[in-house]
Amino acid sequence: MTGARPCGAEQRRDRERGGGGGGGPVAQAAGGMSGARGAGPALVALLLAASVLSAALLAPGDPPERGAEAAPPRDLDKKKHVELKMDQALLLIHNELHGTNMTVYWNSERCYHCLFQILVNVSWSGKPGKPSIAAVALSTQHGSLLQLNDTLEEKEICRLEYKFGEFGNYSLLVKHVHNGVNEIACDIVVNKNPIDSNLPVCIAFLVGVALIIAVYLLRFLLSLDDFHNWISKAINSRETDRLINSELGSPGRAGSIGGEAQQEAWHPPSALPRLRSIDTFRGLALILMVFVNYGGGKYWYFKHSSWNGLTVADLVFPWFVFIMGSSIFLSMTSMLQRGCSKFRLLGKIAWRSFLLFCIGVVIVNPNYCLGPLSWDKVRIPGVLQRLGVTYFVVAVLELIFAKPVPESCASERRCFSLRDIILSWPQWLFILLLESIWLGLTFFLPVPGCPTGYLGPGGIGDLGKYPNCTGGAAGYIDRLLLGDDHIYQHPSSAVLYHTKVPYDPEGILGTISSIVMAFLGIQAGKILLYYKDQTKDILIRFTAWCCFLGLISVALTKISENEGFIPINKNLWSISYVTTLSSFAFFILLILYPIVDVKGLWTGTPFFYPGMNSILVYVGHEVFENYFPFQWKLEDNQSHKEHLTQNIVATALWVLIAYILYKKKVFWKI
Repeated sequence: MTGARPCGAEQRRDRERGGGGGGGPVAQAAGGMSGARGAGPALVALLLAASVLSAALLAPGDPPERGAEAAPPRDLDKKKHVELKMDQALLLIHNELHGTNMTVYWNSERCYHCLFQILVNVSWSGKPGKPSIAAVALSTQHGSLLQLNDTLEEKEICRLEYKFGEFGNYSLLVKHVHNGVNEIACDIVVNKNPIDSNLPVCIAFLVGVALIIAVYLLRFLLSLDDFHNWISKAINSRETDRLINSELGSPGRAGSIGGEAQQEAWHPPSALPRLRSIDTFRGLALILMVFVNYGGGKYWYFKHSSWNGLTVADLVFPWFVFIMGSSIFLSMTSMLQRGCSKFRLLGKIAWRSFLLFCIGVVIVNPNYCLGPLSWDKVRIPGVLQRLGVTYFVVAVLELIFAKPVPESCASERRCFSLRDIILSWPQWLFILLLESIWLGLTFFLPVPGCPTGYLGPGGIGDLGKYPNCTGGAAGYIDRLLLGDDHIYQHPSSAVLYHTKVPYDPEGILGTISSIVMAFLGIQAGKILLYYKDQTKDILIRFTAWCCFLGLISVALTKISENEGFIPINKNLWSISYVTTLSSFAFFILLILYPIVDVKGLWTGTPFFYPGMNSILVYVGHEVFENYFPFQWKLEDNQSHKEHLTQNIVATALWVLIAYILYKKKVFWKI
């Protein structure tokens, strides 16, 4: 990896981009908010990045020796040297069984109902009292299942479950137990302790939190007259005093943070309020997306799930879709109140959707250093493509049934507490119809060679019975309508489940689920607008939606990763995935809205600034991913610490870029 674009761009083309998107800015207004005064956002963002970076640098690193020679037994032939990579441990298998050849099988505990894979064959040494030894590298991301069989008789000798640590050195001793009974013992011994690879993340997080507390404490002290006057006299410089006032808070304003945040959030020049909490939520999802797309320190929980379940990377894209829905309603209502015709709005919607789709196709098909891109291999689905289609459907749906926003229903019994739902009954009918189509196709569409209603990953999953059925109906529809060469070639399921067929996590059938998620975001926007200035009513409805959607998820999943009726699955965009992430989204708004927009206890820094320019940050971080200073050659490419440092720096730079653009009032919208 160097500062220039590498010719290994094919890896970037093949990598899944399901973690985030530029949906937020599609419906957001480009301008309308002046710079945050007295909040010291640049200082906070830069100090936070510096603290996290220093924490990552100071955290204990990897051991200098990671191969089999780190603690080799005397009998280990140097030809069997194993060089460990990231998230691997060394296992030395000692076969002390006289006249018995062993076959060792391995499986990950995260691989649901998977076939065991042959790890290594360990033959008898031929010399009594001298064991034969085989050295293998094992994954340390999850627990390992080991099964030892007699190679000749295909009879199980023993089975173990063990969680190995990164760069640890272990021995598996297989021998007879001399206790009067013909028994075989399989024991794991630690030769060299592993490292704690999660320590850099923990230290970076704690130092970052501590620094945020320190900065806000300093701002509070500077808001006190006595403390500020003491600082001013000590410095004895008007210029320095001016900088302190402008960057860290004006004197004599104990509530300055809240007042400024509330003023910016509730008094923009447009007819409707621009909610700072919406932009903060969008920016939070965007920063997480940039971080995980850049590698997330190469930690497994910052990558997409192999199939069922949730990781941090699985959160950000649906949150973008949710906030896009909220922004669509607020923006469209504002434009209609300003007198914009529905026909003109329809044209804007169609044009924005088209641009999103086209930009998405360009981003997911990079061809630098690879020569001309063949049309036969162009990937059609993608993150921005799905956002474009989702935006078009939900925006047109709201435009068709748009009604004037009720000022107050306090005196009208028919409105009572459900007016945000009752006034949208045609849209709800359409969304329920779409979800019925998803359920019908998923569970009843016949798929050649696969069981009807199959939701599994294929490959070695389900004991290898359906190797070419990855994604069931969702995968079949994409391959049928788009062709194998025009969808994602290396899905996340290929790593753990060894799938062979292409599968696109942004495929056609999953778009229905993203439309449902965006509509739930619209529901959040309606709550904010219909009950404006009624904070208690807003929070009650956010809580009700959070609990309602959470209960649906509990019922669908049975609080299980794999055993539920419809498991949480990002690749499929299952309905349980939508309800779970929507429940989380309502909960986040439940926290952000009163803190940011009502009480003004937090301005949203630093997430607010990327949220105001999210399409530019998203496209920019994709295009300049392999350029310095967002990426450079690492001294140790197998170190979590170095990858984490690089990814934090790259993410912090985009926060800084977004802040500078905000201060210069540069916004990119389509």
